[in-house]
Amino acid sequence: MVRVWSRWVLPKVLVARAARDVLEERKIRKLAAARHAPGDWIRRARMITASWDGMSTAEIASELGCHRQTVRERLHRFNTHGLDGLGDRRGAGRKPRLTETERSRIVALVATTPPGRLTRRSDGALEAEQDAAPSSWTLDSLTTALRAEGIVVGRSQVRRILAAEGVRWRRPRSWTTSKDPYFVPKGPTSSVSTRSHPQAPR
Repeated sequence: MVRVWSRWVLPKVLVARAARDVLEERKIRKLAAARHAPGDWIRRARMITASWDGMSTAEIASELGCHRQTVRERLHRFNTHGLDGLGDRRGAGRKPRLTETERSRIVALVATTPPGRLTRRSDGALEAEQDAAPSSWTLDSLTTALRAEGIVVGRSQVRRILAAEGVRWRRPRSWTTSKDPYFVPKGPTSSVSTRSHPQAPR
C-alpha cells in the first residue's frame, strides 16, 4: 500500500538556467563582482552565479542572508526574463528607476559651484549668482536642485548614489562659531593685562 501525501508537497528543485551565450554570462558575473552598482542588482546577480556554481537555494539564502523564497523568486524571474529579470517589476505607484543620464547628473552636480556661494568678480567685489540659493552642497540642497531640474529623487537615494560612486565632500567649516561650550573665539594676540617689557636704556 502506497501512502499518498496530499498535504505536504516537496518544493521543486529550482536552479538558474544556463546562460544563453558567453556575453550574458560575462555580464552577470561582472555585475555579481561589481562594487559600484545598485546593491539589489549585485545581490540578485550573485544568486544567479551561485546557482551556476552548484549551490542550492537554501545555501544561497544562507550565504546572502535572505529568505529561500526570495532566492527562488529571483531564479524564476531570471529563467523567464534573463538579465532584465534582475530588476524590479514596476507596480502601481512605484517611482521609475533613475536613468544613467540622471545618475550622472547627480554626480556631476556636486562638482559645480553652488549658486549661493560668493565668488570674486573682476573688480574685486564678492557676489553670489543667487542670493537666496545655498552656498554649499548638502544632501538637502542637492535634492532640491535636482527636483528643480525635473529629476525626482530622495535625499537617501542621493546619498546612496554618491557613496556608490565614491564621491566625498566636506561641508564648509565656520571659524566664528563652535558647538564646544568651552570654545572662545580668538581675539587679538596681545592683551591689556600683558606686562610690557621695559626698554633697555640707550
